[in-house]
Amino acid sequence: MTKITSRRKAIAFFVVLGSAVVALAVALNVGWIILNRREVVLLFFGVIFFLAIIAGMILNTIFLVREIRRNEQHDSFINAVTHELKTPITSIRLYLETMQRRDVGEAQRQQFFTLMLSDTDRLLGTVDQVLTAGESGYKRGKRHHVDLDFEALVRECIELARTRHHLDSGAIEFDAGKNREINLNADPIGLRTAVSNLLDNAIKYSGDQVQISVSLETGDEGKLAILRVVDRGVGIPAPELKRIFKRFYRVPGRNSFKVKGTGLGLFIVRAIAKAHGGKAYAASEGEGRGTTMTLELPRKTA
Repeated sequence: MTKITSRRKAIAFFVVLGSAVVALAVALNVGWIILNRREVVLLFFGVIFFLAIIAGMILNTIFLVREIRRNEQHDSFINAVTHELKTPITSIRLYLETMQRRDVGEAQRQQFFTLMLSDTDRLLGTVDQVLTAGESGYKRGKRHHVDLDFEALVRECIELARTRHHLDSGAIEFDAGKNREINLNADPIGLRTAVSNLLDNAIKYSGDQVQISVSLETGDEGKLAILRVVDRGVGIPAPELKRIFKRFYRVPGRNSFKVKGTGLGLFIVRAIAKAHGGKAYAASEGEGRGTTMTLELPRKTA
């Protein structure tokens, strides 16, 4: 909280300072015009010079404010990743120390193994997200594209999400409509990551009552495969709908729901969508009214 307050003060300081300097430059420019209104050449070059100074100061102020905000996002990301890595490591260490110091029954031992495997899955998930976000390969070119059945891949991701988050079968409903064999030429690993991130995000922000609807359909006269993930959770304010796909970005105030994350999930989804010639976007009617995440991908052409 102290760091956030100090950064906000720094932003306010640079904005006020920049505004004051720009106002001073404008005043000097006006004075120059008044004093040299009869000297055409001096007047012309003086105006150009002062305009360049004003533009430079405005750009410099914008750059400083952006850098401060970017550093704030980086610090938040580091704190989030540190927590996401430290928590399962601490848990695994506790179970190992327990088994080392005292004898435990076979049933409890198997329970510890199950919990430790779950913690290692969490660790791997965090590491995979960081590595995927840093891969420049998702920005351009094809990587390991194969023909695949998109509906089967989505069903696989839904079952994995149910297992990972210990959900019953009714928590996530899937509607494939009348579409069959929606084939794509795509990177299966990338698409599994994108779909899993959308499902995990919907589950995390659904609160205690997870009720998610997943639908798959075609659009643009059959040229597009459209996946929609609809939750009935906390929702997103309209001004934040485009920002949530930025690297490290997390919606202010949503941390009150005690949802942990790195701020990379939706960034990865959009990067993978763009790499496949598609797009990803969000829609929400506001806070507390749920969110709809849409992933559009081009279908395989004959």
